[in-house]
Amino acid sequence: FQSYRAGTLMIEDMVGELPNTDKIADISTLQFGNSGSSAYTMADLYDLSQTVDNALEVYDSVVVTTGTDTMEEIAYFLDLTVQSDKPVVITGSMRPWTVIGSDAQANLYNAIKLAGSGRTESFGTVLMLNDTIHLARGVTKTNDYRTDTFETPMLGAVGYIDDENIRIYRAPLRAMKAEGEGKPVFDLSKITKEDLAKVEIAISYQEAGGGAIRGFVADGAKGIVTSGTGAGGISREMSAARKEAIEKGVVFVTTTRTGSGSVYGGGESIISGDNLSPQQARVLLLLSLSFTDDFNTIKGWFATYGTPEV
Repeated sequence: FQSYRAGTLMIEDMVGELPNTDKIADISTLQFGNSGSSAYTMADLYDLSQTVDNALEVYDSVVVTTGTDTMEEIAYFLDLTVQSDKPVVITGSMRPWTVIGSDAQANLYNAIKLAGSGRTESFGTVLMLNDTIHLARGVTKTNDYRTDTFETPMLGAVGYIDDENIRIYRAPLRAMKAEGEGKPVFDLSKITKEDLAKVEIAISYQEAGGGAIRGFVADGAKGIVTSGTGAGGISREMSAARKEAIEKGVVFVTTTRTGSGSVYGGGESIISGDNLSPQQARVLLLLSLSFTDDFNTIKGWFATYGTPEV
């Protein structure tokens, strides 16, 4: 269950082992990569998003498989950048394909079933594991081993799959708008991989120092997400380092390390991250800074794409 090496099986072989797939979809496969999820760079995700959009020019939907460790970041990156309104479903497994009791086969089969159904058209990217469907925005891995690891704090899942039954109980704001209206502005065809901004995360804790922030700035970070205590608070030393960084043009987003709850407010070069996790707030800030240096524009994107309230 634990002593396995990621990226040893080919997607064509895994799909080929699934039974009766002809009853749910006409499937083609593409081997984009074969690594653990955390091994992929943001430049790799740029290529992945472009690959998904290119595929959706031909196919009705796309299933992306990846490891679960950074799946929530990969899913949110795709959610913010894929330009097609066609369904995109991301899935993986908590147990290796080759062990007794693996969840891998069921997850892949259900992801294909969900994608083929078309039920999540205009939803952006959704995550499907453990028979449960989550929106990419807000989902997070909550346990390092359990198969029911993915949850969406505060808001919950959007639906479930039980054998032939696909139940969708709520939809994102973008699905309620006219075609194309709700999708984010981050069209990767308008930038290059070299344009992707460097953004880091600094966590606060008892007597946290300012060295991490200063180090990130020295290393070229254009933006920093703070994972704060409670409602986003950071230590005195971190606050002093943040002030220095702001004077150098660095943009900050405030989030909480608690795992759930909304962060409000903001200030000069500081944006509230609402209830985005630090890791997903980083993805949105990274893309924002890749497309503009205008603080008010970035703040507006966090108020809309980052806080998609109805």
